[in-house]
Amino acid sequence: MGRVVMVTGVAGDPGADFVRMIRDEGDVDRVIGVDMVEPAGDFGDIDFVLADIRNPMIAKVVASAAVDTVVHLSPSELPPVQGGRVSIKETNVIGTMQLLAACQKAPSVRRLVVRSTTAVYGGSARDPALFEEDTEPRIQPSSGWAKDAVEIEGYVRGFARRRPDVAVTVLRFAPMLGPRTDSPMGAYFALPVLPTVLGYDPRLQFVHEDDVLEALRIAARADRAGTYNIAADGVLFLSQAARRLGRPVLPFPSAAVGLVNQGLRRVGSVHLSAEQLRLLTHGRVVDPARARDKLGFVAARTTAETFADYAGGRDSIGLLNPGRLAQVPDRLATMLLTRRSLDG
Repeated sequence: MGRVVMVTGVAGDPGADFVRMIRDEGDVDRVIGVDMVEPAGDFGDIDFVLADIRNPMIAKVVASAAVDTVVHLSPSELPPVQGGRVSIKETNVIGTMQLLAACQKAPSVRRLVVRSTTAVYGGSARDPALFEEDTEPRIQPSSGWAKDAVEIEGYVRGFARRRPDVAVTVLRFAPMLGPRTDSPMGAYFALPVLPTVLGYDPRLQFVHEDDVLEALRIAARADRAGTYNIAADGVLFLSQAARRLGRPVLPFPSAAVGLVNQGLRRVGSVHLSAEQLRLLTHGRVVDPARARDKLGFVAARTTAETFADYAGGRDSIGLLNPGRLAQVPDRLATMLLTRRSLDG
């Protein structure tokens, strides 16, 4: 009898592409996709369950289908369709707790893969040049997706202790980029002018959307319990990324970040989260050696190649209202001058 794989978060990235990939695996008999909203596109013979994983009823889905592999992709830095920060935190953390409780009760579960992020390492001026999986952050994340991921990993470790028979794999993904995927960093680089933190040129490291899928595929097949950094080799400085995009940069003092966010929201643009701002200030680079040596995953593209593919595929695609793009530089500059005059 083949495997029964349940994937949460199939309506978004990378869940939608992953279920399309996993359904073609020869040893997989059934794929069950779970999300709070109907996914777009054709999923073929995938069994979709419209469900909120925060509800204890998710245990019935796991038990009734005799699921043996759970791939938990619901945790996300992107906001849900409805609700704000409170809603996304509940989905990330409370949803994970309910799912782990369901897996703990189900004797059929033998493998659990959980999506996490390299943001758990935090971001500060005292960071090491390279984070390994056992490196402790100098400053613990205190908000947003990074804090959610820290809490999620704590609950996952507790589950692994209670169910030592389950191979538990945590994948810490670097910021994801690609021509098909919507992500916070992709939205940032789609801006016609890039706000930066004055005096900083951070080192950035990415992972390509296709490499994310391959890492998930390997983890869902192999009993390689552990925590792994999933990232491309090499780095790009933010200034290099801006030049390769042909985007101008507009440096702001860190004290003006709140005003920058107000300006971006007013023109229908992205919101720079606290996590993104830490990344755009101090950068972050992780060591993917453990994933290569123990998980058997090697990113097919370097950070520079990942960025080039993103830039080539999204060159003419912006996430702002095209009629309002030209307003952004003027508004941000005006706000900065206003702030300086007030400070003076």
